[in-house]
Amino acid sequence: MDALRVCLYVFAGVTIGTWLASVLTREYSWVDRIWSIVPVVYLGIFAGAAGFADARLDVMFALVALWGARLTFNFARKGGYAPGGEDYRWAVLRERMAPWQFQVFNFFFIALYQNVILLLISLPALTALDHRGGFGVADVVVAVVFLAFLAGETIADQQQWEFHREKHAGRAPTRFLQTGLFRYSRHPNFFFEQAQWWAVAAFGVVAGGLQWTVAGAVLLTLLFVGSTRFTESISKARYPEYADYQRRTSAVVPWWPARAERRFPGV
Repeated sequence: MDALRVCLYVFAGVTIGTWLASVLTREYSWVDRIWSIVPVVYLGIFAGAAGFADARLDVMFALVALWGARLTFNFARKGGYAPGGEDYRWAVLRERMAPWQFQVFNFFFIALYQNVILLLISLPALTALDHRGGFGVADVVVAVVFLAFLAGETIADQQQWEFHREKHAGRAPTRFLQTGLFRYSRHPNFFFEQAQWWAVAAFGVVAGGLQWTVAGAVLLTLLFVGSTRFTESISKARYPEYADYQRRTSAVVPWWPARAERRFPGV
């Protein structure tokens, strides 16, 4: 059986499984719970189809495994796998929708569409499988860039973790994180997450040129655009001062912050 067909079987199983789990438990973050695991499985299937003997596929598999291990750890320590560990945004959305509307959204977007993205972002490995051999300088560069993005997301998540621990203890100086990497981007972890999958897409381009398998990275970016806007609408409603943070700080791509506006003429 070819690797893509195996991946499609896995895709069908996890899509149905996460949807049924959400209906039975009335928790809607089951896709989040498998988000860091399923792409590792997909990459393992493609690398295994080459007998774990193709350098490019093996490197892609190893890098995605590192991505998955780090993300799984971060999700677990925040309580994502514990009962009730649902994404807070779904509760907000349920208040804005009729129950039947949310259930339609749950099936088509949360369960189906997000699992489609998890499959698609892994498919540059299909391109690499179809164009095996020739691991070279370009592959090394992409691997190093991937590791740099992985380090960036690790730092951003650690800074966020430490801030929320201080906030929970009543020691945080502000109501939301604005220092460290968050001084240069309102969502640096979002940036580095997307960038890693663009690096995976780049492996496919190095292997076989620009092909349709880059679609996963494109759709992931579009998903994050919508997610970022929704998240920020909640933050702005909770914290009026968030609007000032938006004015001076890049939304996603890290960049130098704008100078604070002067509050009084001549000061």
